[in-house]
Amino acid sequence: MAIKATVFKASLQIADMDRHYYAEHALTLSRHPSETDERMMVRLLTFALNADEFLAFGQGMTDDESADLWKKDLTGAIVLWIDVGLPDEKLIRKACGRANHVIVYCYGGNAAQLWYEQNAKGFMRLHNLSVVSLSQTCTQAMVKLVERTMQLQCNIQDGQVWLMNNQDSVLIEQSILKTATSTH
Repeated sequence: MAIKATVFKASLQIADMDRHYYAEHALTLSRHPSETDERMMVRLLTFALNADEFLAFGQGMTDDESADLWKKDLTGAIVLWIDVGLPDEKLIRKACGRANHVIVYCYGGNAAQLWYEQNAKGFMRLHNLSVVSLSQTCTQAMVKLVERTMQLQCNIQDGQVWLMNNQDSVLIEQSILKTATSTH
């Protein structure tokens, strides 16, 4: 018998002073049996960093034709495609052909750095691609925020990002490895 996904509920309050975005989102996160708490929390963080009324979770972990998160316009065209982890360069190229803007949030310390170095030359040709590296220390620290029902706040100001619940807070350390030069 196949193991089913575990469902997590999150009430996420976002105060993004950099984008002037203030909202509360009631999110349902379905964690695939092979997904770690760390990866699930990175997906939740990327939602907070890119929050929008049309941003939605996709089936990226189980379907190469889907992003981890994406935003579509009213015609169904993909405006923003977000992947987390260390996706295959071929899949990123394909996503760049389908979406106006693609962002990859990589994490995993040395593995993420090596992944980027191995793919950097190919990434430079993808003008609508951005790559952000999340510190392994902060992605692992976000695991302490995991509960089946979460009450979380994300505060963003002057590029500084805090993710917190009532007991713990995590300063998110991120570095931009590549910035999109155009979004069509």
